[in-house]
Amino acid sequence: MHALIPYLIVAFIYLAVAADYWRVAKQCEKNFSLHSAMVALGLALHGWLLYSNIFGDSFNLGFYNILSAIFWLTVVIYWVLDFKHQLYSLQAFVLPPAAIFALLPALVSQNHYLAADQSGMLMTHIGIALLAYSLFTFATLHALLMAVAERYMHKKSSVLALPDFPPILVLENVLFKVLHIGFALLTITLISGMLFSEEIFGKAAVFNHKTVFSIASWLIYAWLLIGRHRFGWRGRKAIKLTLIGFALLLLAYVGSRFILWIVLGK
Repeated sequence: MHALIPYLIVAFIYLAVAADYWRVAKQCEKNFSLHSAMVALGLALHGWLLYSNIFGDSFNLGFYNILSAIFWLTVVIYWVLDFKHQLYSLQAFVLPPAAIFALLPALVSQNHYLAADQSGMLMTHIGIALLAYSLFTFATLHALLMAVAERYMHKKSSVLALPDFPPILVLENVLFKVLHIGFALLTITLISGMLFSEEIFGKAAVFNHKTVFSIASWLIYAWLLIGRHRFGWRGRKAIKLTLIGFALLLLAYVGSRFILWIVLGK
């Protein structure tokens, strides 16, 4: 029970900030500095728990540790970008799922240990892949916020009626900045995985469903970024392609891990 308390504290901090956003956002004078400080506290504790779980006795890349790490990085990205762009509305999208995934490693044990003598190239590959995945997770949550904001602008009913939104152009600029960086990191991840597969994973590259979905996701994001530069794509088209690209990425990474580690118990 004592081991569960730090995880509960992290989840409580994230959920408390998300809930308080609704109260503060409806007030005439809005001061979100306390929220930023609380998120920083949650990130510090969440990061310490991840470090203990992943780099404890040996390198543990368990399924739930990976999910928790992805959402930790996603919240970090939100927290950093919030200083410049004031993305307060994203608290309603980013923090609740982060609270859930921060808590899962304490509730469900799913370990996947790597040998301590694994090459530095493997660690670099994993780090870049996690950061790319986190950026696309953030971009997807951001795209959902844009979808809600667009419905609000057109006075359409929405299941989630957020109290306030940043300007839509700000939202679009942030989305494409994140997508550009995420796309670059995803490209590095795919190239390193295919060219150095034997050195990184100990076996030659194989053409399987993970490879197919990864390449398909890369193509969707490439198509979106090209369309943005050449044709000025924005709005619903950008949101739709962002969500499709992330869905394919989920099938490639989380989907394959879920089947192997949860369903098949490998």
